[in-house]
Amino acid sequence: MKKTVIAYLHTHWDREWYREFEVFRLRLLRVFDNVLDMLESNKIPSFYFDGQVAALLDYLEIRPEKENLIRKLIKEKKLFIGPFYCLIDEYLTDRTVFEKNIEIGLKIAKDFGCEDFIGYFADTFGHSKNIPQILKNYGIDKIMVWRGVPDLPSEFIFNGVNTVNLVRGYFMDIFSTQKTIEEKAEFLKSNLNKIAEKSGNYLLLPIGADHLGVEPDIAEQVSAVNNLLEDYEIKLSNPFEYFDLVFSDLYKNEEGKTIRALDGVEIPEWNDELRDNSKTFILPGCYSARMNLKQYRTEASYRLEQADNLQKYFGNNYQNIIEYAYKLLLQNQAHDSICGCSTDAVHAENITRYNKIFQIAGTIIEELRLEFPEVEKLIQESGYEFRTITPLKGFHILKKNRGFDSKILYDTQKIPVTEDYRDIYTLKKIPGSIEDVNLEIFENKLIIDNIEVQFVRYKDNGDTYNYGPDENDMGEYAKILEFSRFENNDSLLFKTSFFNILLSRGDNLINFRIDWMNNFKNHIWQVKFNLPEPVTYTYSEDLDQIIKREFDPYYDMRKNLPKTKGIETKTNFAPMQRYVGSQGLGILTKGLTEYEVKGNSLLITLLRSTGVISNPQNPARSTPAGPPIEVPGAQLLGYNYAEFSIGLFEPENYQKYIDILFPKIIK
Repeated sequence: MKKTVIAYLHTHWDREWYREFEVFRLRLLRVFDNVLDMLESNKIPSFYFDGQVAALLDYLEIRPEKENLIRKLIKEKKLFIGPFYCLIDEYLTDRTVFEKNIEIGLKIAKDFGCEDFIGYFADTFGHSKNIPQILKNYGIDKIMVWRGVPDLPSEFIFNGVNTVNLVRGYFMDIFSTQKTIEEKAEFLKSNLNKIAEKSGNYLLLPIGADHLGVEPDIAEQVSAVNNLLEDYEIKLSNPFEYFDLVFSDLYKNEEGKTIRALDGVEIPEWNDELRDNSKTFILPGCYSARMNLKQYRTEASYRLEQADNLQKYFGNNYQNIIEYAYKLLLQNQAHDSICGCSTDAVHAENITRYNKIFQIAGTIIEELRLEFPEVEKLIQESGYEFRTITPLKGFHILKKNRGFDSKILYDTQKIPVTEDYRDIYTLKKIPGSIEDVNLEIFENKLIIDNIEVQFVRYKDNGDTYNYGPDENDMGEYAKILEFSRFENNDSLLFKTSFFNILLSRGDNLINFRIDWMNNFKNHIWQVKFNLPEPVTYTYSEDLDQIIKREFDPYYDMRKNLPKTKGIETKTNFAPMQRYVGSQGLGILTKGLTEYEVKGNSLLITLLRSTGVISNPQNPARSTPAGPPIEVPGAQLLGYNYAEFSIGLFEPENYQKYIDILFPKIIK
């Protein structure tokens, strides 16, 4: 008896990647015009639009006359959109932004009439353990994943949510090739056999690929292939039917295991994150590629959240512009954007969007300061930075520049004139006295409050997807050349052979501000904290939650580089958001999103320079992960900076210190 293969037609739509947004949008018009025609004429039963609404909105901005047809097809359950606004990365964002992605996406999708939703993560580079609970909070009880899944069957329960593992991935473009039907059938048979090894009586087959249209004769091709398949019958349908078939009759047996009554198969549970790269690439070099984008994102998300909280507290008059700003932010969180693995032109547009967010958030806060006098007090007491024409006692001058007083600049009944152009100060609460720091200085390290700190750089023969180490590279350590007291004894300035370090003290934290002119291509720069014991575990922030990871501190990726194709080297690198810690050391960062475990050391990546999207000769990944397009902007030559703070505290106290580094105006 043949097994039923539920096949769904889709396209994976990156708004921008190896081509720019507007270039891809013109392709989108051709692809989706064709899809709509085929749906309207019943040549295909349905189409799954990649779990997002952003691409649909991009399409309708140019084809507004198609809106009624789209609403009709959604109502007839032929076209499925949402629940997300955009397909964002799970590890390089925060909980607020991730939830905004769902809220905005669901609002738009439901407005179009869509009622059926899946947490669809077909190409995300690994999956956070905190995702299922967030989705459940929004009534979404289905998930589809691929990258990062270990040796699990097609169906499993991921932290309490029914989940489908795309065993062979989402990329199935065989029907678009010039092969004969016999060759296509043979190819499909091989892939279906592999899916069947992990499935029960029903198999799931995605048909589609990146930016790919549907073949005009797809139904005829499927029918012809079915005539040649002895063990399988492909049915064009949608993933919701598959979920109904394989998850509709689950029960718990006496041993507490989840069993499917249909075939008696046990459905395993997985209660951890999905970052295993033994079966699929998870491309962990994206955590540090174009680190400037991660720094922009962290700051933009923080400032926008403060503006949103303030405007809600004082009247909710800015909600539309706030949503617009969050859409800009979400567009920058798509995995090929925030991951830093697109063209230089794409990332230049990302930075433009970030600057727009800064402008919007800053303007909202300044206008509220003028309208509500209590906002001024809230800002100053919170530790948030603010502009003023007069330096204030008890506040640190972050910068001084020429400009206009906010009282003139934001008053709609006044306009600034030349005589109003004057010194403007940006102030923040004084962080504390550097005199309180117990400091020892050596040739290539600092010992601060008994915490040993070094700075090191290594060669990087990789690309934007994967760090590619030199097998014999032992690294080069920064030498401390000189130091001096700086600005009212509230900080120390160190000059090293790598860069300048500004060290300050505040609220039991040691604050580092590093800046330098990067003249080195193809290198990774790290700050290294040497701990008393081997680092066998870390605690880190993941979607505003603390997660624990375990490590083999003696594993060395340089000794395990792949010799055959199709392998991505396992690493001791991992993603973080604002916090990572181990053995009582806590490290807080402003947009540094990657750490590494090595022996007794915990290292934070400050910068990774590379010059190609995907290097075919990357020693850490034996197969290309994208096009070999040169991207000199990813070298981040020229001025760079990094900010982080360290302290002795346990993970359960991390939020207290996060609130110091990222003060909330409204608590």
